[in-house]
Amino acid sequence: MSGMEGSDGETITILEEQLQAQAHIWNHIFSMANCMSLKCAVELGIPDIIQEHGRPIALSELVAAIRIPPSKAENFRRLLRLLVHNGIFSVQKQGGDGILMEAEESYDLTPCSRLLVKSRRVNVAAQVLMELDPVSLSPWEHLSRWFKKEGGSTPFEDANGSSLWDYAGQRGEVNRLVNEGMASDSRLTVTALIAKCGKVVFQGVKSVVDVGGGTGATARALARAFPDLKITVMDLPHVVAEAPKNVNDVVQFVAGDMFHHIPPADAVFLKWIFHCWSDEESVKILRRCREAIPEKGGKVIIVDMVVDPVNNRDEEYFRTQLFTDLIIMLHTPGKERDEQQWKKIFTEAGFSRFTSARNFFASRKCYTLLSL
Repeated sequence: MSGMEGSDGETITILEEQLQAQAHIWNHIFSMANCMSLKCAVELGIPDIIQEHGRPIALSELVAAIRIPPSKAENFRRLLRLLVHNGIFSVQKQGGDGILMEAEESYDLTPCSRLLVKSRRVNVAAQVLMELDPVSLSPWEHLSRWFKKEGGSTPFEDANGSSLWDYAGQRGEVNRLVNEGMASDSRLTVTALIAKCGKVVFQGVKSVVDVGGGTGATARALARAFPDLKITVMDLPHVVAEAPKNVNDVVQFVAGDMFHHIPPADAVFLKWIFHCWSDEESVKILRRCREAIPEKGGKVIIVDMVVDPVNNRDEEYFRTQLFTDLIIMLHTPGKERDEQQWKKIFTEAGFSRFTSARNFFASRKCYTLLSL
């Protein structure tokens, strides 16, 4: 019997299933509207305008503040409607008499859009622009061809002719975009780390080297929280060159390559490093970490993701893990690891003891302390 044959009731049921499936597929096809409307909101500065306004802002005032031509005001409202539906902004009706004068829509910030206000110290606006830049999106066009070819290149290399790190090193605007994006994530991540478990993690530590620490956003947050901590940031030369210059800066910067040498310190701190590298490369980095820390009391502090489909009770976080793992696959040789995969590289690098805080960020991320 074909899919459309049978009783009228069966036919209707099949049609309903097909229509539901079509809607599901359409939502996947058009899901780019979610991320690109978010990017548009950041580029237009909508969160910043609402923040500066100090209260819900009427559509007409928002249109005027952004200098949108009146002929496009209705189109702009359509953009906001999707952003409201996605929880980026909230909307309410203000004014009007219910008879002759229609109430005007006014828009306000939500917890999501507060994270997009650039004037706030903790914000992820730069990360939105980094991840949704055409350079970052280009590997998707090569993904299906990449799966069918032999070789160790990444989709990013297929799309752009070099690795992400080399590409950024050769193009100042991309380097700045990546540095600013990573710094925006660092400020939020490290603020949460310090608040949740900072005293335990850095107990007994007098010096730290932040490997791959970019332009120092993480290091400066640690310096504010632990004024007696001596902090060094080590990163590639073109990254360190972009670090803000401040004669009173308590953070020291060193250009280097973590595969060859890591400056000695009581603790080595690595945030979002290992997911960019293969197991073999990660083991090499961990062995350099072992060389950098003292045999007694030394620590390797890792902030990274632990993928756990079994015990992860939060669908939002698990979806983030799956998305992030694919993004990493597109841009680097690395991957997001589950607990057994983490144990494997720790053991191969010669670490006999490690502890893991699985509940840090509701299982989205973990910090791990490694000991010899």
